[in-house]
Amino acid sequence: MSHAVVIDAVRTPRGAAKDSGALHAVAPMELLAGALRAIKDRNHLDADQVVDGVFGCVTQTGEQGGNVGKAACLLAGLSPYMSAVTINRFCASGLSAVNWAAQQARDNDGLSLGGGVEMMSRVPMFGDQAPYYSDRELGGTIGFVTPAWSSDLIATRHGYTRQDCDRYAARSQSRALAARRRGPAPSMVPVCAADGSLLLAHDENIREANTPEKLATLRTIYEPGANGLDAWGLAREPELGQIAHVHTAGNAPCMADGAAAVLLGSEAAARRLGLPVRARVLAQADACVPLTQTGAVDATQKALARCGLTVADIDLWEVRDSFSAITLHYIDTLGIDLERFNVNGSSIALGHPMGATGAMLVSCLLDEMELRGARYGVAAVPGAFGVATATVFERLD
Repeated sequence: MSHAVVIDAVRTPRGAAKDSGALHAVAPMELLAGALRAIKDRNHLDADQVVDGVFGCVTQTGEQGGNVGKAACLLAGLSPYMSAVTINRFCASGLSAVNWAAQQARDNDGLSLGGGVEMMSRVPMFGDQAPYYSDRELGGTIGFVTPAWSSDLIATRHGYTRQDCDRYAARSQSRALAARRRGPAPSMVPVCAADGSLLLAHDENIREANTPEKLATLRTIYEPGANGLDAWGLAREPELGQIAHVHTAGNAPCMADGAAAVLLGSEAAARRLGLPVRARVLAQADACVPLTQTGAVDATQKALARCGLTVADIDLWEVRDSFSAITLHYIDTLGIDLERFNVNGSSIALGHPMGATGAMLVSCLLDEMELRGARYGVAAVPGAFGVATATVFERLD
């Protein structure tokens, strides 16, 4: 069976999603175009060699509307004959985009681009004003609850305490800080202004002071009752007794600005063009678990089964943190060794530019696999409405 291969993957640093953030001055289209230019320049691509692109972006309105992925390709100097689409699978959008682009490359025996962008300092979360965000009755009818509340539901079901969640968040911060002190990763491309001045060359959101003791002082996002959500949830699961509200801004993924691009090809196309290959895409899978964000467990199990591997075979894991309890549930359910899991920190410390994060995980994973000489890696992302995506990679020398 032929596979798609990853020829290269890059990501911008993640900027703080606020007006004073280092990347705030950059338009979303330009940020993604910068990542695409880096892919093109690093691999000496002819503009006509790439025939398709798939890009994630969750809040597709304003500056991120109008198929921002296609527009960014044109801005980056790629061929006007190249097709492209921008997709929204909530937080899983970036990894889904990479997976779809891999399928396009394999099926068309050519090159494609995957990736994503989200500028949360310029296009706020929920800025697309979907009706179920504000209409509680509609949200209940279709099963939409906020990620924060659904994460508290999982904490309650599985007995994760506030201390458990804060301890995981503090570990994420310390690992991210250690990685930043080692210097930029090989696949991270700095972002510069139009005049060439450097805007950002490292992940901006890491907080050294976020120890378990400091995190314990933060208020929970929801208080008991949760504006009627608890009553709604307990009507469905009365055996829970009450909902434990354990999540805060400190043990949740912080909002961020960022973009990523991944160059993919069929194995034959990479050989024809003489392009070095970083990894093979062994398997991919999607899943959905209503009401919660635990679908990444199911997606991962499906992907591993499709390529005949087990959890024990995987050398490294890069998994997008939803709120801490969701990640702890993923680790515990699959039985993952923490020494192989999110070893350089995670979205809680680094930030979560929603449409880009999944594609960013690909370059994070490949950088670390190459550093360690690892063979197999998994990237996985849970998202709103329970959607999730997982991909299994095999590093190639």
